[in-house]
Amino acid sequence: MAGVTTAARVSLRRHRGASAPATRFDRRLAEILTHATEVFCKRGYEGASMRDLSRASGMSLAGLYYYFESKERLLFLIQKHTFSTIVQRLKARLEGVSDPEKQIRIFILNHLEYFLANPASMKVLSHEADVLKNGFASEVAAIKREYYRICVGLLDDLKRDRGLEFSTRIAVLSLFGMMNWIYTWHNPRVDADAEQIAREMGDIFLRGVMDGADGRK
Repeated sequence: MAGVTTAARVSLRRHRGASAPATRFDRRLAEILTHATEVFCKRGYEGASMRDLSRASGMSLAGLYYYFESKERLLFLIQKHTFSTIVQRLKARLEGVSDPEKQIRIFILNHLEYFLANPASMKVLSHEADVLKNGFASEVAAIKREYYRICVGLLDDLKRDRGLEFSTRIAVLSLFGMMNWIYTWHNPRVDADAEQIAREMGDIFLRGVMDGADGRK
């Protein structure tokens, strides 16, 4: 149980906020999660072993088991770190912005920037979304619900500000559908960067919800 307690304490310390000083172990943990993400991306969660994760991270198998008693904990920390980082960055970028359309465009840019910079994380989150169980699953689900509710709030603000009528649920899920599969087709050699894609995707999405709502009046 000592390893579980240590890992949990390290996880909490890492997610306290951007202003918290990173310790040597915090940095090492980030490196291990990066290596674990690559292994899960290439082999899949079921196909990856703790020995694979040990080789990729450069940590002994005994050391890996001491700090992370299972590969499920590693997957949990990957998912928690990813979603927590996205939410924290989004909140910081939304501060001081009052225009609903600009807020939605910030939401899209924030999402695409992170996942285009971290395609392996995107693939792992998409393919292994239902692997976590019990407490791990509920903690990650709570962060995902917060992220979803932020998007719902932004769309509701747009509806009130512009006097629009459309299904917020359908709009939000459609937006996530546009954004979440970008890792399956984006080719940095021929496709635009996150900023341009976010601008064009925002145009398509906002034109759709605003023109469609106007047409039903």
